[in-house]
Parts: sequence; structure tokens; C-alpha cells
Amino acid sequence: MTTSFLQIAAVPHYWLCDVRVPRSLLSHECFAVAGDEHFSFGEALPTPENLAAVDIEIREGKIISVQAMDSSDTSLVPSINAGSSLVWPCFVDMHTHLDKGHIWPRSPNPDGTFDGALETVRQDSSQRWDFEDVYRRAEFGLKCSYAHGTQAIRTHLDAFDGQGEISFEVFRALRDAWRGKIALQAVCLVTLDYFLDKKGEKLADLVAESGGVLGGVAFMNADIVAQIDRVFELAMERGLDLDFHTDESLDPDDITLRLVAQAAVQHQFEGRITCGHCCSLSVQSEAAVRETVAAVKAANVSVVSLPMCNLYLQNRRQGRSPRYRGVTILRELAAADVKCAIASDNCRDPFFAYGDHDGLEVFTQSARIGHLDHPIGDWPRAVTRSPAEMMGLDNAGLIGEGMPADLVMFKARSFNELMARGQRDRVVIRNGKQIDTTLPDYAELDDLMR
Repeated sequence: MTTSFLQIAAVPHYWLCDVRVPRSLLSHECFAVAGDEHFSFGEALPTPENLAAVDIEIREGKIISVQAMDSSDTSLVPSINAGSSLVWPCFVDMHTHLDKGHIWPRSPNPDGTFDGALETVRQDSSQRWDFEDVYRRAEFGLKCSYAHGTQAIRTHLDAFDGQGEISFEVFRALRDAWRGKIALQAVCLVTLDYFLDKKGEKLADLVAESGGVLGGVAFMNADIVAQIDRVFELAMERGLDLDFHTDESLDPDDITLRLVAQAAVQHQFEGRITCGHCCSLSVQSEAAVRETVAAVKAANVSVVSLPMCNLYLQNRRQGRSPRYRGVTILRELAAADVKCAIASDNCRDPFFAYGDHDGLEVFTQSARIGHLDHPIGDWPRAVTRSPAEMMGLDNAGLIGEGMPADLVMFKARSFNELMARGQRDRVVIRNGKQIDTTLPDYAELDDLMR
């Protein structure tokens, strides 16, 4: 009994047959059943590129069975033949800046540099970032993310002084409005010196009251150790996780990632710690890299890389071609068993002029930029399961029995086909039902750009 994708919304129980799933995205508990014999997918129907050939049974919005292809009885319920299409769990985008998003038409970066972005955003935020402006632009980003197949997002929010109150009010409103569609988390974003006085305590309280994550930008200065220590103290007092911007430069003397890791051990911190960017690792000596990677591993710090944004910003000089990629050492970190994710970062703002909140674009561009290919290996986890674990999301980023049927199906049968073509015709399934993947029109924000 074969049905079509357009009929999924009306069918509570069906099989998605002949799909290819990256083995790294199958839950460890996932087994195929053939008569009385149970066997793992590692032993079943081997395919090129470390893919598993499977059938997926979906009922009432959940995956209730994953079996080796052609071993399941699909005669009693509708089935959809996917023609060997790749199927992934929905994306998890754990480092974004929804509050900055889509201001490029009104506030472009004059020279594309990091300093130019800082000043342009400062001017735009001081003049325009009231509740309505931030809410509408952030929601536009969520609409794009949802249509592309993202199920969870962590956003950093500029939070100096009164802007923190506005941005976290927007976050709480959006978290409620999008509950059940996108799981939303927020991190406060200030320079770490902000936490050394009463304003920092007040911000930490706001973050705690909003169910957020404590964080900020760490950069080398005379007081950096004291600043990091204070952030750890505030987080521990309030039971908060931590998420830092670290070493977003190509200065080999920038070692804030190492300092954060050392502070975590010193404070015996038990929460989750994520550090983003970590670009300076790419230009440090092998000895310095080994010391930092060992500290990060010992402290159980996770790293999120933002290849698209850092490639855009780092080593940019007017009239001169770039010499460096500005992307951290993902392969070496992963080889040391450091949990790694990749994420979109900024979108259509002075820090990155482009992007569309698309997890697949993040993956394909990152694989090209960082040479995360030949083989692709487990890197699909970097935009799915790994960031879900960093965010503490148990039911996201995997395909397995009992998991929500939140899936993206691509018109591609291999990683090569997936990465060679844009996949605008992907099918997104949420809670077992196909959703409308029409992207929002940029014109929705025209009145905010005047």
C-alpha cells in the first residue's frame, strides 16, 4: 500500500521505506529484526559512505521501528518508497545571533572587517533595537530555520545594560510562541569585564530567571583570569551552564579557550561548558595546541566552530587576498575526543552578510572549508546529535525507536549528491507530518529596513 508525501499529514501510521541514514545518526539502541534474530546496523546491508539502508516505521508522530531495508512487513499500513534518499534527523543550530539577524539592508558592514562589524552593530542597536524590531527579525530567522528543517536553536543575545532586558523579553516570548516547533535557548553576550560589578550580577539573575545560559566574549587582557573566575562563580551560584566566545582571532597569543578550561577544573564546575570560534588554535604552535587540547579534554569543554562567519571575517584586509581560513582545528579536537559542533553563527548582518539559517548549508560549507570529507565519517553529528547533547536535549539529533519523527529527507542518495546540489526540494517531517517548507519573503521586514 503505497502513498505519497503529500498524504503524510493525513496518515498517522506509515512506513518510510528504502532510505539511507548515516550510521552515526542511528541511536545505539537501534536494532533490526529478522525473524527471531536481532542484529545491529553495523552488520546489516552495508552501503558506501557509512550509510545504513533501512525502513522507518512512524506512528502518531514517533519512530516506533527502524529495520534493515526489505526485512519489514509494510503490507498492513501505508508505505512511502523513498528511492534510497538520504534521511537525517532535523538540524540543531547551537550558535546563532538571532537578535542581530537581517539588519544588513539597513546597516551593511562598510569594509567587511570584524571591527567594522562591531561598530556597525553598535550604532544599529543603539538606534533601533526595541522589542518589536528584535522580535520580528528574530522570528524571521526562526521561520527560515524551521522551513529548512531545524528543530533546536541556541542564540546569543547582546545584553549590555537595558538591551539585556529587551532581548531576553523577546527570547521568552519567542520560546513560548515556538514551543513544539523549535526548542529555543539563549545566552547573554557581553564582554567578561561586565561581570566584575553589580551590573554583571543583575545580568546573571536575568539569565537565571529566563532559563538561559551564562556567557560572554573572552579576550586577552590583564584581568582575564579574574573575569573568567567571576563568570564561573556567578554560574555556580545560580546553577547555570556556560557558553563563551573564545579566541575569535588569528593572534597565536590568544589562549582564552585554555584559560576557560583551566578555570573549569579549578572550580570543579559540573555544568555544561561550550566555547565557540577558537580560531587562534589554527595558527598556534603544535606545543601550544597540545596544551590547550589537553586542558579542554580534561575539563570536558565542548567546542562549536562557525566556519562560514569566520571565513568571512578573519584575515580580511582591503585590497589584499586572505591568507588564512580562520577556522579552528576540528579534526584534531575530534581526534582527542572533544565534542565538536558546527553552527551558522550570524546571518545577513555586519558580521556575516549572507546565510539563510540552513543547517545543510552549514554542513556542506563547513565540510568544504574544513576538509571534513574523504571520508565524511561522523561529521553529520556536528549539526545534529552533538549540538543536541551540548544543549542537553535528549530527544533530538538521532534516528531511533522512541524518538520523535523529526526528519529531513533529501533528494540525494549519497553524500556526494547531497553536497553537490542545493536541496531546496527537501522534505521536512515534524512529528511525523510533512510541513510547508516555503521560506518567508524578505519583504516581510521591509518596513524595518527604512
